[in-house]
Amino acid sequence: MNNENNNASLTIAPTTGKIIHFFSKRFIYFAFSLTIMIIGLITLATEGVQLDIQFKGGAMLKYTYTGDISADDADNVASEILGRPVSSNITEDMRTGDKRLVLNIAGNYGVDAKDQVKFDDALKAKFPDNKLELSESSMVEPFFGHKFLTNGVIAIVLSFSLVLVYVWIRFKKIGGLSAGFMAIVALVHDVLVVFFTCVVFRIPIGDSFVAVALSIIGYSVNDTIVIYDRIRENHDLHPKLEVDTLTDLSISQSITRSLNTNFAVFLSVTLVYVMAHINSIDSIQSFALPMAIGSVSGCYSTICIAGPLWVMWQKHKAKKAEVRR
Repeated sequence: MNNENNNASLTIAPTTGKIIHFFSKRFIYFAFSLTIMIIGLITLATEGVQLDIQFKGGAMLKYTYTGDISADDADNVASEILGRPVSSNITEDMRTGDKRLVLNIAGNYGVDAKDQVKFDDALKAKFPDNKLELSESSMVEPFFGHKFLTNGVIAIVLSFSLVLVYVWIRFKKIGGLSAGFMAIVALVHDVLVVFFTCVVFRIPIGDSFVAVALSIIGYSVNDTIVIYDRIRENHDLHPKLEVDTLTDLSISQSITRSLNTNFAVFLSVTLVYVMAHINSIDSIQSFALPMAIGSVSGCYSTICIAGPLWVMWQKHKAKKAEVRR
């Protein structure tokens, strides 16, 4: 296809539809993505990443209370009684106004019933006027946490591999391996955006992250396949069209569909996030916020990253083939 394009003495422009020139602005898009990655890496280096107890093991205790409580004082009580690192934070149910003290207890084991009673008594003695009541507790052994983390990573890597093979086979006509590889670059971009969203907003990395990553991979690769499909069709319709114009034309023809689809996803998960935030449902919030941002990233990477990168690969291949002659 590239040889045909390079040998063409005349560029045949399509007669219908407006072409948006994405390829000529590719370095602006690349710089924008690079900036997001740098901000994410800086935040990761300075703030670190929070692993949910599902992945690292340990215990999480949630208390409801009234009045005001110092999270640092609660940390000190827990560390003194349990002899383990404890981090706590305070949340508030926007709908009911209920306040919650959430304690994350690190360690290679949970909290046995005897220690939990001892800690409960000490906490209530420290804050006697705040009507503390244990509302929820979770315990995960580190062995299972490590297993969940490993299986989550395997699921994401396996999905990348299957996408690469699928695109490689299905789009052989437009250079299947290059199309598959650039689709993977876009997917890695999207998963990193989701990961850095969790880092920046201090959302613990747990099973919700794996669910969001796999969902975004599905949405993003679907958009990419639609554009590759259109490139393949337009290649047959306009065989002498330059590869960058061909790609810009195909993206321009598909962009409305991509935007509408992803806007619908973004709107729905944003509403879910708002309702979860109002009702203080942490597990839903940790899914909905990364999902909303990931859906925007998936649309952006399909249009501004995968297509222009594929064109660069094709042009590079054509140039190398010309040098060999």
